Amino acid sequence: MDLYEHQARELFEEHGIVVPRAEVTDSAKEARGIARRLGGRVVVKAQVKTGGRGKAGGVKVAADPAAAEITARQILGMDIKGHTVGTVMLAEPVDIESEFYVSYVLDRAGGGFLAIASAEGGMDIEEVAATRPDAVARVPVDPAEGVTPSKAAEIAEAAGLPAQSVDVLVRLWQVLVREDALLVEVNPLVRTAQGRILALDGKVTLDDNASFRQARWGADAAGPADPLEAAAAAKGLTYVKLDGEVGIIGNGAGLVMSTLDVVAGCGARPANFLDIGGGASAQIMADGLSVILSDPAVRSVLVNVFGGITACDAVAEGIVRALDTVRLTKPLVVRLDGNNAAQGRAILDAQRHPLVEQATTMDGAARRAAHLATSA
Repeated sequence: MDLYEHQARELFEEHGIVVPRAEVTDSAKEARGIARRLGGRVVVKAQVKTGGRGKAGGVKVAADPAAAEITARQILGMDIKGHTVGTVMLAEPVDIESEFYVSYVLDRAGGGFLAIASAEGGMDIEEVAATRPDAVARVPVDPAEGVTPSKAAEIAEAAGLPAQSVDVLVRLWQVLVREDALLVEVNPLVRTAQGRILALDGKVTLDDNASFRQARWGADAAGPADPLEAAAAAKGLTYVKLDGEVGIIGNGAGLVMSTLDVVAGCGARPANFLDIGGGASAQIMADGLSVILSDPAVRSVLVNVFGGITACDAVAEGIVRALDTVRLTKPLVVRLDGNNAAQGRAILDAQRHPLVEQATTMDGAARRAAHLATSA
């Protein structure tokens, strides 16, 4: 479960990490009073569970209480990457001297945690990580040992962070452990002109398996962070939203993960993980296509199915029936292999749908779907 920024800040404060004074509201009128209490000039921040708020116009500085009310009214109701802004947080501004990035994230492959830190934090951290990976330190953390002051000093030195950040790194680790978190991130962690270290933003993802210990956040935090994930969950689909342009449907988690890798290797980005499991009924296919086609970033869809218990002709029938209920607006590439694959391909061929085409191999299907997405 992802927490909102103001909830992450609450955890930070409980663990002794300094954050600017702030209050949350869903009322533009109330924003004026909050700004007055915070000293007049404030930063108005959209509270949504997604990144890129600043670049989307969801973070603005208001010079005085009247401007805070106007700014809050502009931000409330905004759509940021499919998330509607229902609340804003108003925070006192900070005199920033330097911005840093710090996080702890579960490293499933390594069987532990990874500390990721950089002396170049802020809105462009993704670009820094992509273009200059040497500017981002990645330090493994043994969960049995944790982040001691000496380990925190190692992380700070590797990333070029100031010595004052060591205490924050220790306390962030305490947030992760004590709050059952899989991810704890601060971007930016700042040093002020007065030499103070503050967390200006926060992202915390809690382990769903520990939700019974995190009831304080209620159902609002426990639900899927992304609207498409919420829609898929309501339909009983195993779906994860990704930042790409090729929608993916497959049967079996291993096959879907392989499909994501192959699509990425073809120069496109997967838009989602969607595993329809052992069945591919018309309703399941319709529900899956409906969710994927609702993503405005999707430019093509790839259905990759290996027939086993559910034969490929049944999958093809499911696709055909799904197209009777779902308006296909993007090209659909289908790869069927395994049990009754030839019969399944014949069923799709007979439909002669102008936006549906087939490929006989996963590589070929991925190349075609990637081409359709990147050339659209």
